Amino acid sequence: MYYDKDQVKDLHIAYIGGGSRGWAWGFMKDLALDGQMEGDVRLYDIDRQAANNNETIGKRISDAPGAVSKWQYKSVASLREALTDADFVVISILPGTFKEMKSDVHAPEKYGIYQSVGDSIGPGGFMRALRTIPMYVEFAKAIRDYCPGAWVMNYTNPMSLCVRTLYEIFPTVKAFGCCHEVFGTQQLLSAVIREELGIPDVPRQKIKTNVLGINHFTWFSSASYRGMDLFPLYRKFVGKYYETGYEDVSGHNWMNDSFACAHRVKFDLFRNYGLIAAAGDRHLAEFTPQWYLRDPETVHRWKFALTSVDWRIQDLGKRLQKSRRLVSGEEPVNLKPSGEEGHLLIKALLGLGDMVSNVNIPNRGQIPNLPSGSVVETNALFRRDNISPVYAGPLPGNISALVDLHIHNQENTLKAALTCDRSLAFTTFMNDPQVTLSPSDGRKLFNAMLQNTAKYLPEKWFQRPGQST
Repeated sequence: MYYDKDQVKDLHIAYIGGGSRGWAWGFMKDLALDGQMEGDVRLYDIDRQAANNNETIGKRISDAPGAVSKWQYKSVASLREALTDADFVVISILPGTFKEMKSDVHAPEKYGIYQSVGDSIGPGGFMRALRTIPMYVEFAKAIRDYCPGAWVMNYTNPMSLCVRTLYEIFPTVKAFGCCHEVFGTQQLLSAVIREELGIPDVPRQKIKTNVLGINHFTWFSSASYRGMDLFPLYRKFVGKYYETGYEDVSGHNWMNDSFACAHRVKFDLFRNYGLIAAAGDRHLAEFTPQWYLRDPETVHRWKFALTSVDWRIQDLGKRLQKSRRLVSGEEPVNLKPSGEEGHLLIKALLGLGDMVSNVNIPNRGQIPNLPSGSVVETNALFRRDNISPVYAGPLPGNISALVDLHIHNQENTLKAALTCDRSLAFTTFMNDPQVTLSPSDGRKLFNAMLQNTAKYLPEKWFQRPGQST
């Protein structure tokens, strides 16, 4: 790549999971709408046809009226071809298929365990991690071999373990994880400002927050707008909407949108713990004991949704139809910003303007009372070829006790996945607060779920003690 005044040209981006029918399209549009960068994007996906389709869609986006930069898109057949000499690597994959996800999310329901997402923790998140970690071992080794100086941006869940695996295998990797859950809580604070102060349409970026925690279990210990402390306003807002919940003015609510919520879980956590929980209720609920997920009726009372895999399958069908229309030209390209910050973070790392954003990276003291090296989520300053975590301070003891359990479970999950240690895997599975089963029932569920994801696991998982490899 080379610089021309305030523009970077000939930039090379590798997109692992380049057949994406959502994230990739948004990223392509953001690139097309930004006039300070140009280059090529190599799309690698195990579904080569999906990557081929995105090559066509990417070209249409780059050529669309309103595009202010030109990007070349190319579907490639191997990780090596995608990664060689890449400046940036984006990873956005589905680990496995919806068949495995169906087991992750719904097999535990036979035992009375309900999961609202099932991709980060709980029995579903655990099994997803076991099949994801070997994939990330492969990615880490390939990045080390073909583009060791590249910045690596991860969007895949389980976020913390994906990023943690990259650093475990390639300790000098320059990797970070991006998640938009914090954005939603900033938007909620914008609604608080509108409701309590009568100031409409405050952009979420104008709300300054101190972010600390782990992915999908993040918290704000401070929040302000133009120097005004928002905690008193939020406390008043919570008091007003604690029982009824707060519905988004856009009309998307928990009854008609599998990803929406009425924020009652957030409000309850604020009342009990004193900080603003900064993720969607669907995610937050899974990190606590079964306060909000005891059964579907409890979920309904707290006004969020259990996102079923059948719903995801139906949604994929709609996106596949959209992909076909975009490839054929039947549907016009609509150049709208995605609302994500990935391309902005790339710009900052290229030296095109400093930026502060929430990010998932190893703990180097930014949260001093969480284990060093564990992947935590805080704000960080992005500038040319550097990410500097912002010191977030310690988590309050009552919250760190909840978070610490999950960090230790994640570390044990990583160790079990790398060594195929079935005993460590089972006890880690049982240590999750959502797994409220006897050891005998827990082992039945564990064995069944492990078998359901066997296609993606090393054979060593299923060998009897003493059996040769």
